[in-house]
Amino acid sequence: MSKNIYVEGINEVPTPKGRIELVERKGIGHPDSVADALAEEVSRALCGMYKKEFGKILHHNTDETQIVAGMSAPGFGGGNIITPAYILLVGRATTFISEEKDIRELPCASTALKAARKYMKKTFPNVDMDSDVIIDTKLGQGSDDLMGVYTTSKFLANDTSFGVGYAPFSITDRVVYDTEKYINGKLKDSLKEAGQDVKVMASRVDKDITLTVACAMVDKYIDDADHYKSAIEQLTDNVYQNALDIIDGEDVTLKLEVNTADDYDRGVYYLTCTGLSQEMGDDGSVGRGNRANGLITPYRPMSMEATSGKNPVTHIGKIYNVMSILMAEEIAKKVSSDVEVRVRILSQIGKPVSEPLNCSVQLVTNVKEPKMKSWESEANGIANEWLSNVDRITDLITSGKISTF
Repeated sequence: MSKNIYVEGINEVPTPKGRIELVERKGIGHPDSVADALAEEVSRALCGMYKKEFGKILHHNTDETQIVAGMSAPGFGGGNIITPAYILLVGRATTFISEEKDIRELPCASTALKAARKYMKKTFPNVDMDSDVIIDTKLGQGSDDLMGVYTTSKFLANDTSFGVGYAPFSITDRVVYDTEKYINGKLKDSLKEAGQDVKVMASRVDKDITLTVACAMVDKYIDDADHYKSAIEQLTDNVYQNALDIIDGEDVTLKLEVNTADDYDRGVYYLTCTGLSQEMGDDGSVGRGNRANGLITPYRPMSMEATSGKNPVTHIGKIYNVMSILMAEEIAKKVSSDVEVRVRILSQIGKPVSEPLNCSVQLVTNVKEPKMKSWESEANGIANEWLSNVDRITDLITSGKISTF
């Protein structure tokens, strides 16, 4: 069947070579990222339960998780949670099936709660799951029309929507993405004062990158104002050196600023009890944070579609967003580092996922005499291969081998 693949060369300056570039990443502890993660963990847990019970993944979408911020009173040496944050796991699922004349109820709610609590406990060590957070679930039965689309033998798109991806990452992309990973990874070994709620923003103007980092600090590990200042200095030094390692060999300069809202003269410090701002006034929702590639990139093509929590079999908002990124990355490796690859894939509801209405691949370059004909051929073949093997995307997602935020 025709895949409706359209490859075109575009003669313009690729984003990484343009004068201005803005890139953002909300870290794993940002309320929007927590919502994304929990929605995805619940979806994966439901996939596992369905496959165990029936040998296949049944219809579900858990992409409406909401976080309502609590109240806290942080203080040096350790404060208190006054009102716990409230997390509502919301979505549609196959909660029961008909077996001849009987109705068989499925353990969707308990599966969701178990997955969410397991993730929170593993990821956020400073959160007391007994007192700092309340997790609730409201998973209702899915609508008949979408379930009907889902359960056909040939997987059909359950929405008229599109996915977007680009490649390769620019140096600005990489320094933002890797900085957050470093703060919420290796840095924790030497700086337990740093919490998980991290936000990294980069502004590149010509060859000058300004990196702004906001990092919630955990009050129980900080004795006083001097200790806080020392911890921020250590965080700044370590993050700056790590960023220099990332940009090593690139023709750019770097400026780093950390917790710029602090005002030591007025006694303003980014202190938290749990390392998460959801404890005090910062709500979260699925799809309001990072795109499927882990970044927010206003100078690149993006989809407003939430990726996390959607089912990994028929939901275009997940499958095409993930596929477009992987497709773009593979094409970029095959062509040239001077080419920015942009991929957009559009579905029609009720039509096979493997047969989009169109798959647009743009090869953006201002290189003189590009090898466009051979590049277009490579891109077409790679796009066709991905679309012919949609189940690869499902397997990558359900096995946890790819992140959706």
